[in-house]
Amino acid sequence: MELEKIIPDKNRLFIGADIPEEYRTDIYVENVPAPYAVALVKTKKEIINLVKFANEKDIKIITRGAGTGVAGAQVPIHGGELIIDVHLMNRILDLDEETLTLTVEPGALLSEVQQYVESRGYFYPPDPGSKHSTIGGNVSTNAGGMRAVKYGTTRDYVRSIDVVLPNGDEVTLGSLNIKNSSGYDLKNLFIGSEGTLGIITEIQLKILPLPQYKRSVLLAFKDVFEATEGVLTILRAGIKPTALEMFERETIAYSERFLKDRLPSQKGSAYVLMTVDDNHEENIHNIIAQTKELLNEQALEIIVLNEQEEKRTWRLRDNILTALMEFTEYEMLDEVVPINRFAEMIKFTKTLQEKYGIKVINFGHAGDGNVHTVLMKEDFDQKTWRTKREQLLDELYEKVKELGGLPSAEHGIGVVKKKYLARMKDPVELELMKKIKQAIDPDNRLNPGKIF
Repeated sequence: MELEKIIPDKNRLFIGADIPEEYRTDIYVENVPAPYAVALVKTKKEIINLVKFANEKDIKIITRGAGTGVAGAQVPIHGGELIIDVHLMNRILDLDEETLTLTVEPGALLSEVQQYVESRGYFYPPDPGSKHSTIGGNVSTNAGGMRAVKYGTTRDYVRSIDVVLPNGDEVTLGSLNIKNSSGYDLKNLFIGSEGTLGIITEIQLKILPLPQYKRSVLLAFKDVFEATEGVLTILRAGIKPTALEMFERETIAYSERFLKDRLPSQKGSAYVLMTVDDNHEENIHNIIAQTKELLNEQALEIIVLNEQEEKRTWRLRDNILTALMEFTEYEMLDEVVPINRFAEMIKFTKTLQEKYGIKVINFGHAGDGNVHTVLMKEDFDQKTWRTKREQLLDELYEKVKELGGLPSAEHGIGVVKKKYLARMKDPVELELMKKIKQAIDPDNRLNPGKIF
């Protein structure tokens, strides 16, 4: 069987020199080699036939969604791979209101899923920063996002996945049953596996009734250490915010310049943006009153945002990375540490800033210990930037390990964090991962060279 027979539409199959440049471009991976071909699939049958073709020709496979990944997992690193692009498999297939289950194809966009369910009075809680990422990509990296502090990550909302295995076999992992003690939990093994174990063709998601009320509060602090202590004060009090985001003044300043807007507070050098939701408006008022009482002396300013201010403030937060792209090349990390070490981690990044002369800014999901440390290239030439960045990263990840953290909270390992994972994981655990990969994909066909 030839590729042209599997994908007869010339607008969905690109071979050799016809492959668009976007499939050879990645902000975090230099000198991406050329793939063998790119196939834009529309059906499970096409995926199965492509996998069988790859087995016959001994070709490696990379599965790709919207291309928003930031760990280099969706591009070739050897050359000659077949890229199966699933972004055209983007249908929302079914909403089962009896089991609160939404069935989607892997190319469905996060933003479209959220809008669809909310228009019908439901709620899909996972909320990664990239709203134009695909659900398949979110499942492959176990994406987290801003609401993880209360609602958890993508893993917590996947009921089942349909998967094509490396040999072309199909399998459904998981079910509509809420409880399961029936053998190994294979579904959760595939979630977060970054396309190294199988190709997802359909996903059943758990949804919730949409909370009736929500409100956001902006808290200004003298510095990130005071802001982090404020976060811990909130969590220790038993408050369960929907989102608890922390960012520095110099971080949000990029968004202000980009959007030509201003944060409602201009005091201090660090901020916490907290959102709470509930089905009873009185409960929200009580939570906000409790927060004010707890942090009245610690915070420089506490602003309960009205609806318009809330939209503007979250827009500023959501556009931090887009804004940064306008001004400089950068590298964004997603390290995670125990929440009581969050401030210590941020303080250490400032030490590295002084040592290496690389501007470092931080923002992140303070309620779950997930720091987004951003290294700014600014005026460095490429050689100096590469050298200084590598030195800084070596020290940074050593500190993450010392604090009991991990190199990735929600973006995945891909290729850019492989060596740091190897340094931070128990060798026995890494070897177990490799044995699982070998058992499921003995030919190392799917996304080879990623994770380990």
